[in-house]
Amino acid sequence: MRASALPALLTALLAATLSHAEKSKFYYMDSLCKDHFLQRQYRKLDGGVLWSRNERNLDCTVTFQTHSILQRFMLHFDLLQLDCNDHLYVYDGAHATTPPKADLSCRNTKQQVGALFTRSNFVTLKYVTDNWGTETNGFKLVITAVKDPKHGCKAFRCKQREFCVSADLMCDGVDHCADGSDEDTAALCPESGGVGVGSTWVVAGGSGAALVALLAAVLCCYCRRRAVAQRTHLQMQQMASSNGAGKPGSSPVRAGDTRLPGNWALPAGPRGHTAPRPGRLRARAQR
Repeated sequence: MRASALPALLTALLAATLSHAEKSKFYYMDSLCKDHFLQRQYRKLDGGVLWSRNERNLDCTVTFQTHSILQRFMLHFDLLQLDCNDHLYVYDGAHATTPPKADLSCRNTKQQVGALFTRSNFVTLKYVTDNWGTETNGFKLVITAVKDPKHGCKAFRCKQREFCVSADLMCDGVDHCADGSDEDTAALCPESGGVGVGSTWVVAGGSGAALVALLAAVLCCYCRRRAVAQRTHLQMQQMASSNGAGKPGSSPVRAGDTRLPGNWALPAGPRGHTAPRPGRLRARAQR
């Protein structure tokens, strides 16, 4: 295996591992809010998880869009514990100009808010925080593109709710239906054993680390063998040089050539090296 091919193989294997583990898109507010150019881009998704972990001095706006105009968004919180000076505004549309659908702060809990539905196929979130907070402040928001069954449901239909979600969101450790039906380990995903988001990322990270370690070992072994071969060839050149190589009329040692010039081509016998006489060579040829 060539050394130049190993990085490409490593990238392909890691991409395959992570793509298998990640069916939902995961975003962190501190990453989303750092790049103002990306904030202005509409992110299309079927399902995603948005994390906030006590970010300070934020004032950013992000917009998500469904893949189809026949879809709309459902939002529900797995965690909602904001500081009283922090606000999360939810807008039903592609811009944060109209009055917000929800203005969430410390007075709100996930049980109180429940599930929020948009009427359009856009949802815009504006998150504003101050310079103080505790490690317990933040939220975990699940965003799912849903489709009414009257428009034709060819994907997965949630049991307790009248809408469909993408079949790719089944058994990925995230409750996109908000009733647990897409993560039904008994009926749909018995092999998952109820693996959640954190466990999924641990498995993915462990698999990726194992692949990195394996390919690193292969690369190290290849480079070590190549270095040994280069050193051996250099030693052969040096020994050949000390035994007649490099003199006028002698041929240089080429890479991969096991024959050595000089005395190494005619090893000495029990009485030392003696060049054969022409007469002896003709006698041997007649025999």
